[in-house]
Amino acid sequence: MINLLFAVSDVTTSPANAPHFPYSATIALIAGFIAAATIGSIAWYNSKRPPGWEDKERPDVVPKVDKSDFIPKADR
Repeated sequence: MINLLFAVSDVTTSPANAPHFPYSATIALIAGFIAAATIGSIAWYNSKRPPGWEDKERPDVVPKVDKSDFIPKADR
């Protein structure tokens, strides 16, 4: 009986079964946040400006997006 307890405790405390920090999930979370902030910034600077922001300049790092490339023209 004691040998069984030692065997079970040996399996549960081995380094392979020890809890580990989820590095891949953390990296995915950080990459997702950076992507969302980047895409949101591009959308913000290419959108109609809210009151108080009409005269602000677009930063040089934000690309100019032409809306006509994305909105199809209706055939009349």
